[in-house]
Amino acid sequence: MINLVIFDLDGTLVNSVYDLADSVNFVLRENGYPTHETEEFYYFVGNGTRKLCERALPEDKRTDAEIDRIHEQFLKRYAKNYLNKTVLYDGINETVNSLVDREVKCAVASNKTDIFTKEIIDKLFGSGVFSVVIGKREGYATKPDPKIVFEILERTETQKQNAIFVGDSDVDIKTAHNAGLVAVGCLWGFRTYDELFEAGAEYIIEKPAELLEILQEGISYDEL
Repeated sequence: MINLVIFDLDGTLVNSVYDLADSVNFVLRENGYPTHETEEFYYFVGNGTRKLCERALPEDKRTDAEIDRIHEQFLKRYAKNYLNKTVLYDGINETVNSLVDREVKCAVASNKTDIFTKEIIDKLFGSGVFSVVIGKREGYATKPDPKIVFEILERTETQKQNAIFVGDSDVDIKTAHNAGLVAVGCLWGFRTYDELFEAGAEYIIEKPAELLEILQEGISYDEL
């Protein structure tokens, strides 16, 4: 029986691409670099904000020193603008609250900086909805390393056969599988059906409410 659902954040729970794009493009513009269309950021995100800045820089400028410099400026800009346009996806709030009402714990595992992850969840969902919320922390491995999942399992006292992972990218699918969890890919996020399918998602859903249907039908790890 599934009693824990672990969610990715960006592209899964919230549409944050506009705020991310605005802050990165602001910093690029300030430093004389070319900017990018919002749609390009769908493939820049997923591996943390430093990697986001690296991907946004011209290839010949991607030195460690320059990436660090641009990333530091981005963090300062984003800290003031991370909730200007970021919103919950349609149906997410209802689905998460339905899970909680059914006594299914919910958690967040994100590669976004930990403080931003926690503040976004707290401000858009309210406190106490998610049992555990973890973002990127210094000295800790990021997804697709499974350690973040193992920590959530331990803190919620959940066996892996009683948990699933929901995300919108191949990074999330790989994270789930690296931890030995069933992966649910969502199509309302930043990536495509082909990416989720090729990554090996056991389920691919178009609307958040379909997650409730999957759990209602039941998931057996023995059959996967």
